[in-house]
Amino acid sequence: MNEHAERFTLLRPLLFTIAYEILGSATEADDVLQESYLRWAEVDLAGVQDTKAYLAQLVTRQALNALRAQTRRREDYIGPWLPEPLLVESKDASADVVLAESVSMAMLVVLETLTPDERAVFVLREVFGFSHDEIAAAVGRSVASVRQMAHRARENVQSRRKRFEPVDPQTSAEITMRFFAAASTGDVDGLMELLAPDVVWTADSAGKRSAARRPVTGAERVSKLILGLLRVAGEEGRLEPAVYNNAPALKLYLGDSFEGIVTVEVADGKISHFYAMRNPDKLTGVDIPRAISR
Repeated sequence: MNEHAERFTLLRPLLFTIAYEILGSATEADDVLQESYLRWAEVDLAGVQDTKAYLAQLVTRQALNALRAQTRRREDYIGPWLPEPLLVESKDASADVVLAESVSMAMLVVLETLTPDERAVFVLREVFGFSHDEIAAAVGRSVASVRQMAHRARENVQSRRKRFEPVDPQTSAEITMRFFAAASTGDVDGLMELLAPDVVWTADSAGKRSAARRPVTGAERVSKLILGLLRVAGEEGRLEPAVYNNAPALKLYLGDSFEGIVTVEVADGKISHFYAMRNPDKLTGVDIPRAISR
């Protein structure tokens, strides 16, 4: 392995995490890293003072280009858009609270409310701790404008994530399993006890699978939807417990067909959100474990 490859491979988990958090897509993050490596392979290493900063800037620029193209495509997207589920290679990532939260479905959905530049600035500053000077070089803006964007993005994210408090992964998994045990046995009272009153079910199908075209809100409506889903699964398929984006999840099968992933967010001891990925285009790489770091 040559020196270019050695340096890139060493930082690949961090570079992948940057690209995934900017794009919300593991598949596109892989493409960004491949393109970035081709550019990196042509760089004269004698002129690189800080490999980590240099590669982070290179990957950020490529990810921003991809995100802008993606944003235009999303204008014609049918129904809600959700991030591509991420199978994290190591459970160690859950011990890093900032890293675990940064790749959570809830955080990635919030990041969708930012402009592409704000999203990149927020990720590089709040998650990875890069300096304003380094971020300015990555996004092609002045240091002053980067400071403004960082402040604006932080306020935007905090206003939407006020309820966030780190949840012990084991507690979150136990609540999720209790919920699906209650649902699978038709225990409506037990089921309702575990749902937040304003719980939301959001499904991404791009119109390619049967799924709610708008978010479903409220414990009663969401419980009915899930009971119906489990009834169909019980007759024709199965549910397998899993962990995606460092959160409890279920993989859905009908017969031999893999139909989707539902991830669960827990807040204050209740389930506050279900994220259901039904779009087949976003399910092709969900069994590939990804190493992440910061």
